[in-house]
Amino acid sequence: MPFMPLKFNLQKRVKLAQGLWMLYWLSVIMGILIFSLGIFFKIELRKRSEMMDNNESHLVPNLLILVGMLTCGINAFGGKVCHDSLDPMKFSKWKPMLKPYLLACCGFNVLLLLVALLCFLMQFAVYLTLAEGLKNGIKFYKDTDTPGRCFMKRTLDMTQIEFRCCGNNNFRDWFEVQWISNRYLDMSNDDVKDRVLSNVEGKFLMDSVPFSCCNPGSPRPCIQHHLTNNSAHYDYDHRTEELNIWTRGCREALFSYYSSMMNSIGALVILTIFLESADMAGLKYLSTALETMVDPENPECESEGWLLEKGVKETFSELLAKLKALGKTNQVEEGAAAEATT
Repeated sequence: MPFMPLKFNLQKRVKLAQGLWMLYWLSVIMGILIFSLGIFFKIELRKRSEMMDNNESHLVPNLLILVGMLTCGINAFGGKVCHDSLDPMKFSKWKPMLKPYLLACCGFNVLLLLVALLCFLMQFAVYLTLAEGLKNGIKFYKDTDTPGRCFMKRTLDMTQIEFRCCGNNNFRDWFEVQWISNRYLDMSNDDVKDRVLSNVEGKFLMDSVPFSCCNPGSPRPCIQHHLTNNSAHYDYDHRTEELNIWTRGCREALFSYYSSMMNSIGALVILTIFLESADMAGLKYLSTALETMVDPENPECESEGWLLEKGVKETFSELLAKLKALGKTNQVEEGAAAEATT
């Protein structure tokens, strides 16, 4: 007995074909959105590649671009089939392709599910890449004369301004590195000389941050130097006063940006899976309803459509039997090939 059978007349078949046509073209729009978001995500990763030490993975955006194009192609084909379904002459040329097409759609849904899972699971890899990349970026901030690192200062400054963040974990990360190049240090100055000599690694460390850490919304002029020295500033206590620099770390800010983007894309891909499933179910009903017409020459006659020709249990049993038979055939062929070689 067929699984979930429905009765159809001409009016219902026409409404089903029209509704499916609209659903298929809605899926094409979803494919365009996925394709566009894949390109946007790839551009955003490229734009901040230096912040990730050029180790960012482009697997997810590349897959999004691929599935976006496939979604457009597969659903445009389905829309064309639905458009021609009510014309017996036109539909007859599509009929042999429907079963392979529906199987391809099933496989494509599995691919979409994989892409959606990657959108959620790859966020951890992005987090680790950002942590390492920002750590190195802060270390190389001063190397404006070193080939390959000339623009690190500008990139990091623009990132801190755009995302309203400071440092890797927080602003104190700048206290642990020398972020001013030696060419801008007056080594004849006793204070500079003492600070360099007092450090084991010979670095000029200070409790200061770059200008890009300053919060322009603060009513007080930016205090970016001697942040932990209360006596260096009037009416100031760094332990109690709200600092007028960004206290949020750039790793947290950038990860929040990328993770929200990946979550949104993942949700869109899942929505596309539901749309694809609805398209497949509708097309199966439409094709079976057209095949079971009592009198094909009379469009007014009734017909029956279903999702599966047999029950779910019987269908899966047949599928397993076919897979087992295929496995045995492969084993026989391998045995025959082995005997032929000996």
